[in-house]
This record gives sequence, C-alpha cells and structure tokens, in this order.
Amino acid sequence: MSKRRLIAALIAFVLTITVTGMWSAATIERDGDPDVNAIEDSGSSAGTMNEKKGGNKVVKVLAAPFKAFGRLFGHNGDRKLERMSEKDAEKFASVGVTKVDDARTVAATKLVSTTAKEHLAAGREYLLAGRTNEAIAELSTAASLDPKLTEAHNLLGVAYDQKGLGDRAKESYERAVKVQPEDPETLNNLGFSLYQNGNYRAAVDRLKRAVKLAPTDERILNNLGLALCRLGKFDDAYKSFSRATGPLTGSLNMARMLERFGREDDAIKYYEAARQIEPNNTLALRRLADLYERVGKSAESQSARTALSSVSSGASVASIER
Repeated sequence: MSKRRLIAALIAFVLTITVTGMWSAATIERDGDPDVNAIEDSGSSAGTMNEKKGGNKVVKVLAAPFKAFGRLFGHNGDRKLERMSEKDAEKFASVGVTKVDDARTVAATKLVSTTAKEHLAAGREYLLAGRTNEAIAELSTAASLDPKLTEAHNLLGVAYDQKGLGDRAKESYERAVKVQPEDPETLNNLGFSLYQNGNYRAAVDRLKRAVKLAPTDERILNNLGLALCRLGKFDDAYKSFSRATGPLTGSLNMARMLERFGREDDAIKYYEAARQIEPNNTLALRRLADLYERVGKSAESQSARTALSSVSSGASVASIER
C-alpha cells in the first residue's frame, strides 16, 4: 500500500471513530456514580460537595476518539501519573509534623497554621483542576500540620474517593466529622462515601443527620433518596427526592432508579405521575414509549411516541417562528 493511501486510510479511520465518539460520548465518557448520573439527567444534583462535576463535555466528546486511538496502539497517555495504591497513600498520610509544646514558640505555631492553610488552598486548586495525586499530597500535609482543619480532611476524603480508595476516604471524612460534628457538608460526603461502598444503612444514618442540619439542601436530599432506594424503601426515597426538587423531578428520579432495578411496571407509574404534572415532559414520554414497548403494551407505547412527536414538532415550529 502506498504512503498516500495509508495516510488516507488512517485519516478516515480517525474520523470514523470521532463521529462514533461524538454520537455516543454520553456513555463512553460518562464518569462518576451510575445512580448519580441517572438522576442528574433530570436536572438533579447529587454526590459529594466540593467535587468537580462533569467537566467540559465538548472536550470529552472530542477527546474520546483520540483516547480510543491511543488505546489501540497501547498508548495510555499520562495514566501512570494518576495511579495510586494504598502504599502511595500511606506515604502521604505519614507526613511528619513537629509538635510545639514550648509556650515561647507561639509565633512558630501560628506559622504552622498559616502554612497548613496554604497547603489547603493549593490542595483545593489541584482538586478542582483534576490533579488528584497532587491534591492528596497537599491536603495530607495540611491535615498533618493542623489536625483540626476540617476542610483539609473533608477535601482529602473527596480526593481519595476519586482515586477509588474508599476506606481512606471514610477515615478522612470521619476525622472531619469528629472535629466538626454539626457540619452538613462533611456528613453528606461521609454518607455518600458509605453509600458508594455499599454500606447503605450507615449512609442513611449520616445523611439523615445532614438533612436535619440542612433541611432544604438538594444534594443531601437526593443522596438520601439514592441510599433509601438501595434499601428498598421506595416511598421514603420518593419523599426525599420530592423535597429536593419538587414532585415532577422527584417522580422522574424515582422512575430512573426503578428502571435501573429492572422494575419496569413501577417505573412506568412514576413516569406517568410526571406526565400528569407536565404532559409535555419529553423525558417521561421518551421513557414511557420504550418501557411500554418492553412490557408488551404496544398501544400505550405508540400513544407516548405520538405525544413525543407532537411536542418535538411544536418546539420546531416555535423555533422557526422566533
């Protein structure tokens, strides 16, 4: 094969993968907890606080084919830089600190406190930038220099969760809660970490405590709803979802979760409830069309598809008229 043909074939191959990546980016590049992703599709917030969510979707779409292309030829980019084992985490956790007991060294103590806050600020910036290893190093130093610095422990927990080190995340959150037991953000993060690791009863306990401290916080209420779903307490979960974002989104969230559990008939009931509140809700209509078809109710499926088509046509006409 000539060099020109080889280059043309390579370009065509990359373009094909690019189109495929853009078409299916929502599944290929979908990060995070699957339950959280499911309810975020309806516009809800869930998960830990202070965590960078989503990112630039356009960048992810464009990056997908080139990541695939790199994997094809065995190139892993900078993944090695972001790997972390328990042994690596142990190095960060064992940062030494000199304890100051002499009353004459008050100035030195203040300097340590200032330095801890500087490491905290650096760790926070690294975490927001997605540089998790550097964040863990800075936040570990901050927490070691000032063990009462709640935010350092809290953010360290978020960073460990991002690295998949659930036990270490739990330890960090628990240290933060011990220092500041009435902080709803830390209780939420601890509860969500427990939830992600399958400890649903303990998660519900922490999240309920967080709800008492922040009764209108959407993220905490949605996390509680997710944990209650995992315990099979669907009525209580719906109440929590509804308190978070109202009956419409609460119904959609319950339907999405029930779909994930393979309970199509129950999911249909909640999608129909959402449809009663907002007849032209496209998410409810689209899912009803699919679910009714799946359970063998072709007439109901066609009705939902017709309604969805009508909504889409109306939106197109309105757009043209504007």
